Amino acid sequence: MKTVVLKFGGTSVGSLERIKRIAKIIISYKKNNYRVIVVSSAMSGATNDLVKKTKSLSNNFDSAEYDVLLASGEQVACALISGRLKHLGHKSRSWMSWQIPIITDGPHGAARIDKINKKKIIQFINSGGIPIVTGFQGINLDNRITTLGRGGTDATAIMLAKFFNAEECIIYTDVDGVYTADPRNHKKAKKIDKISYDEMLEMASLGAKVMQPTSVQDAKLNNINFTVKSSFVKKNGTLITNQKKAFSDKIITGITSTKNDSKVTIVGVKDKPGVAASIFKPLSLNNINVDMVIQNISLNGKETDLTFTIKAEDVKKTEKLILQNKNISFRKLNYDNNVSKVSIIGVGMITTPGITYRMFQALAVKRINIMAISTSEIKISVLISNKLVKKAIAALHKEFKLD
Repeated sequence: MKTVVLKFGGTSVGSLERIKRIAKIIISYKKNNYRVIVVSSAMSGATNDLVKKTKSLSNNFDSAEYDVLLASGEQVACALISGRLKHLGHKSRSWMSWQIPIITDGPHGAARIDKINKKKIIQFINSGGIPIVTGFQGINLDNRITTLGRGGTDATAIMLAKFFNAEECIIYTDVDGVYTADPRNHKKAKKIDKISYDEMLEMASLGAKVMQPTSVQDAKLNNINFTVKSSFVKKNGTLITNQKKAFSDKIITGITSTKNDSKVTIVGVKDKPGVAASIFKPLSLNNINVDMVIQNISLNGKETDLTFTIKAEDVKKTEKLILQNKNISFRKLNYDNNVSKVSIIGVGMITTPGITYRMFQALAVKRINIMAISTSEIKISVLISNKLVKKAIAALHKEFKLD
């Protein structure tokens, strides 16, 4: 018998009616002689509500207790799914991460799955059962609950597929696949039938909300193909696979944008060896991710203006760390929260010259100013005013013939 891992996101289990719907999906695989392992997120809104509670109690809620609290959302959803399956005459039970156990490594809030003990789950499946596993969480070597970061249920599904050698891993969500752009920003966006790990990883990292980036990375490292599809409509989804060739004649596979970037500029920094490291070391130690970096040297060669982007929620912490940093001197600190990053992604650009020019020219025609640029082999990102995101996506979607 083939093994399939079915992951259901928060919107898929967002109400009792939706839980009834996904129970039918689970049973359909069981009837087709699959060995089924189900992974569930918390019901939509549940995690956000728990986060709000911590903020009402503390400005610096303990990270270990934070994980314990947030992990409870998946426990509720799994019990409800299992209860529905039992009602429909199927053997099922919920499994908390610590009951399996799922062993993790790394800090609270950003742990990674290291090992999954298969024995109990295999015994339960062999007895005809359908295990419903809490996503997003595990336990560390100190027997404390850890979480895998927002969207971490995807990672749980990918790693379950790895450890149980599943033939299929299906990520059920509220969209019917991965699109060339966010359909909410561009009505002409098209669903992608197949996409490579590298392209999906870039898209997830650069604003596409379909998958958690670390989950895609886990899939790539472990060669796990998976499909993203909707739990609400019966349509083929998008296959994310290890094939590295482009799956169509399109040079660019997709376009993404972000909503929560901020631009930080440190004006008049003394230009000397090690100054950049002195600035970014405290940010790194405080888990603040720095993305685009631009350095402009003054005409006299003695000072530099350093600009970089971070997530908007890290602005206050970043400001505090820079002002407290005794290893640097500067004249002024500026912030701009009204920025967004727009990116084009595609393995086709590796062998196709002129992509950078075409992107910049398409934006120039629409009078869209570029504040910062970053590139890799398969992506180009630009920082622009967030008021111009939709216009930029439309221009690029048309330029690269994705319409």
